[in-house]
Amino acid sequence: MVESWVFTDSAVSAATALDVLRERIASGQLETWLTSSRGRSLAVISNTERAMVMLLDGEGDPGEHALSSGASGSSSGFVLVNGQHDEYPDEDTVPLTEALRIVSHVVTTGSPPADTAWSIDI
Repeated sequence: MVESWVFTDSAVSAATALDVLRERIASGQLETWLTSSRGRSLAVISNTERAMVMLLDGEGDPGEHALSSGASGSSSGFVLVNGQHDEYPDEDTVPLTEALRIVSHVVTTGSPPADTAWSIDI
């Protein structure tokens, strides 16, 4: 069975997922979670310029996140649904266009792009 991804209760294609993410970010909803039919979760937390992209295998999994290897500095403005404002090292986030490419690839293939660096969270 092919893995499908949902925002709430309806499956989405990669194109729809990107449209929803863009709309949510434009409206100030900077934390978005997708859930797969296999129980995995894909999170995108943005500050409108960069994004923390996390992939978790299931409940309780610390997951992994996309990296911008070699990036320096940090960025703030990552606002969680609970109102918490986070700042992340730029190395632990990716430019928003790259985040959208990663999401599209994961929703389409079930795995991150081979050319994207990832850190396994412990």
